[in-house]
Amino acid sequence: MQLDWSALGQVAAVSVGVTVAVVTVFALGVLGLARVEAARGENGTGSSTVGLTQAGLCFVACAAVVGYGIYLIVPQFP
Repeated sequence: MQLDWSALGQVAAVSVGVTVAVVTVFALGVLGLARVEAARGENGTGSSTVGLTQAGLCFVACAAVVGYGIYLIVPQFP
């Protein structure tokens, strides 16, 4: 039995790429929350709609990717 190293390399490359992408999107969500806090600091009780929207979309995207990963890992029973 011969091991196909190129397939292993492809899986490793895709997993590293997806991990970097998810971490980047999550960091953008944290940046959105930081914008909300900065707006509250400037205006007292004001909020930044753009920051909340950015954070919400980023966190939903991260949750979707994690959910899809779990869906792929957990066996699907008929």
